[in-house]
Amino acid sequence: MKPLPLILAFLPLVAFSLLARYLPSGYIGLAALVSAALALIVIVTARPPWPPKILNACSLVLFSVLAVLGFTLGKGDDSWLATWGGAGVGIVIGLVILLLVPVMPFTEQYARESTPQAYWGSPTFKKINRVLSIGWGAAIVALGVSRVSAAAIGEHTASRLPQLVFSLAVPVVIIVYMLKFTKSYPDRVTHSEAVPG
Repeated sequence: MKPLPLILAFLPLVAFSLLARYLPSGYIGLAALVSAALALIVIVTARPPWPPKILNACSLVLFSVLAVLGFTLGKGDDSWLATWGGAGVGIVIGLVILLLVPVMPFTEQYARESTPQAYWGSPTFKKINRVLSIGWGAAIVALGVSRVSAAAIGEHTASRLPQLVFSLAVPVVIIVYMLKFTKSYPDRVTHSEAVPG
């Protein structure tokens, strides 16, 4: 699996998380609009562009809805949306990834780009993509929980350290681990199945 298309698929989530965190709360609609535009760019520039990847399509829909809410809600409501929506969007995307595993693991679409079609139906290919999708789904949920924790802590303390740990350090560690796992796991599985007993 090529890492660049997978990284690009998460770009709207990363952009939204950063913009929602650092822009004033009245700009949550703009943060979501930028993220929806990024999701659309990722969809249009992907090869093949049709059908769109599940993760990209879900990101486009989610951030479009958040943009509409951000532009139409009143000042108090968009402040709540900026604080909790900005932090919680990872939980939503992670749960969508996990719910789609029985239908089609989202990593399968990316793996097909670099795997010959003859292997797409193999049990090994299916197993690798189920495990990777479960791993990514759980990681994105954990990232979301970490960001929600940072938002909750931020409301009750003036100290920036807990917020930095939960909103920056923990997510970076999770993402770096998952990128390494995504790169190494398929080789481990194919090697262990090639070597009997």
